[in-house]
Amino acid sequence: MAAMARTLLLTLQSPLRRVLDLTLPPRCPACGIVTLADHVFCVECWQKLEFLNGPACRACGEPFSLDPGGEALCGACLADPPAMDGVRAAVAYGDIARALALRLKYAGRTGVAITLSRQMRRLVEDTGDAMLVPVPLHRWRLWRRGYNQAALIARQLAKDSGLAFSPDLLQRIKATPLLRGLGPAERRKAVRGAFRVDPAQKANIDGRPVILIDDVYTTGATVNACAKALKRAGATQVRVCCWSRVVHGIDNAGPR
Repeated sequence: MAAMARTLLLTLQSPLRRVLDLTLPPRCPACGIVTLADHVFCVECWQKLEFLNGPACRACGEPFSLDPGGEALCGACLADPPAMDGVRAAVAYGDIARALALRLKYAGRTGVAITLSRQMRRLVEDTGDAMLVPVPLHRWRLWRRGYNQAALIARQLAKDSGLAFSPDLLQRIKATPLLRGLGPAERRKAVRGAFRVDPAQKANIDGRPVILIDDVYTTGATVNACAKALKRAGATQVRVCCWSRVVHGIDNAGPR
């Protein structure tokens, strides 16, 4: 009986789907041109994205022009080792990556989280029992925006990957200024002491690896502060997964 009901529902949905596709066809999330499916980039925009798959610093994920080996660190991480155990980004921060991040973050385009998560899916494969934890917003910023863009991405990643997801395990207990325009040292100072793990949930990550989810990686100050808080609470490893990251040597101008 249930199978018959599902078949009938699919039969009814099929004509409706065709009508919707004609009246509201899927469009490229970057330029808006009609595409074959939702959350699929057109060829031109796809080719403009710089996917990050090559050799990179083991700690911060800064790409290397040559492969020095899987355990190599960049100069900055050798001088000041970060708390996180690796950073992976789907694409380099450029015009298209920036536009999508801004639409999700400031324009209320929450569906963009699905687009970004689909490109990030490969970054969380084969991660065992790691828990997905989004970089949190302070409650006042969350109230004004209405949602946490990192949590939307993490929720979709959890749905697609089957990994555990804890949306409020990590808390931002100090309101921090917008980091846009601040230098690395100013950013580190701004987020110092800003994060903690919810005391009631510490047992959930004690002895467990964490994948910290964010939209854009700039200097690493925010995720490094988050990683410190997670490790103090017992996380064995904290890796960062994000949509895009600033890469030295690429034009990263524009708001973030």
